[in-house]
Amino acid sequence: MADNAIPLRRTVVANAVALAPSWGALAILFGLGELSGRTTLIAMAGIAAVTTFLVQRYLSSLASFARFVGELSDERQPVMPRLSFAPATEELAAAAATLSIGWRRQRASIDDLAASAQAIVDGLPDALVSVDRQRRIVRTNLAAALLLGSPGGPERDVSTVLRQPQLLAAIDALLETGPDGNFVRPDQGVVELVLAGPPELDVVAHLRRLPRAAADGSLALIVLHDTTALRRAERMRADFVANASHELKTPIAGLAGFIETLRGPAREDTAARERFLGIMAEQADRMRRLVDDLLMLSRIEQHEHARPAAAIDLSAVLRSVLDLLQLKASSRKVRIELDLPADLPRAIGDHDELIIVFQNLIDNAVKYARPATSVRVEARRSGQDRVAVVVKDEGDGIPAAHLPRLTERFYRVDTARSRQLGGTGLGLAIVKHVVNRHRGRLDIQSTPGKGSTFTVTLPAAAGT
Repeated sequence: MADNAIPLRRTVVANAVALAPSWGALAILFGLGELSGRTTLIAMAGIAAVTTFLVQRYLSSLASFARFVGELSDERQPVMPRLSFAPATEELAAAAATLSIGWRRQRASIDDLAASAQAIVDGLPDALVSVDRQRRIVRTNLAAALLLGSPGGPERDVSTVLRQPQLLAAIDALLETGPDGNFVRPDQGVVELVLAGPPELDVVAHLRRLPRAAADGSLALIVLHDTTALRRAERMRADFVANASHELKTPIAGLAGFIETLRGPAREDTAARERFLGIMAEQADRMRRLVDDLLMLSRIEQHEHARPAAAIDLSAVLRSVLDLLQLKASSRKVRIELDLPADLPRAIGDHDELIIVFQNLIDNAVKYARPATSVRVEARRSGQDRVAVVVKDEGDGIPAAHLPRLTERFYRVDTARSRQLGGTGLGLAIVKHVVNRHRGRLDIQSTPGKGSTFTVTLPAAAGT
């Protein structure tokens, strides 16, 4: 085979080197007259034949050894050649095979360590990007891919995925060196930035320079911590405090005004006193309802993560709510129609909290229904393991633009009307959090001029 062929030049040179001493000795003996010409030629021919045979076998052994080492370097596992004609070469081949096995074990160990390191990096919840001295991306993790999209292959400048001038300037400052080659800035920094959406994300970038470049060239690490939820919670808390303060400020201001009036001009006015005391009682009742709803919402949020486990008879819950609201509905000339199938499954939930949910929904429907209309409450099985309760009114309806925000705290479509009807702006927020705790779903549909439909879907108890 061509792979086993020994180059002619190598064969000629090897034979010439091997024959030179013996042929030289024969030539000297011939010159001294110790050997005849014929004897000298026969001796040289015999020595040449034996030498050529031996050299060829030795060269073949060397070629097999070279081929074996080449296959080892290609990370293959060749069969150990038999080199008995060249014991030293055979020993070298055995040593090379041992060295190759040790190198492969070390390479496998290094690969395992690299894979473990990448798995750890990928397990980090925050996005991580490492860059080299030229600000090129060296390594990223899964969180970075999810946050920034695939950064592509290595050797890309970090500006291709993070187009934030403030952050890029901070990275450049971190990697800046002086005339002596030493870094001139601290080895860490923090940058707050906003990543364009949708959705728009608030992010804090933590920058850290390594003491020296890593084996892969990484010199600086950029960790991106998503603070969107925290910022949103801060904004919601600020809005909540502002709204709650505003809701309480109005009745408190009214009470203070009436008290001042009763202490002054209306001190002896019996009629005014009775009228003012009635208004003060209404305002105090409004504050009481608001505080009660705030406390209720707080209690529900505290254990929203804990799912209830009791099997609840929804028919009994809905009939109980109907008994509570029937008088109010009659005063507003609104009928409440209850449709409960005999085979309605039980729901997984908390009895008292479900009372609160349906009392809020049906009470809202009664409040906003037009006189001489009906509020329909219907319960039914939904799929294999869910049960749905639908509350439908024939009111003025809600414009589509308001639907996504209806469950926000203190959000009202018509603030004046809501307050006039005694609403605190927290009812649907309470409903949403209770339904979330029950691992259910709240769907709202409304058509202006025709009415609204609120559907609560809850998990059904097994075997019902």
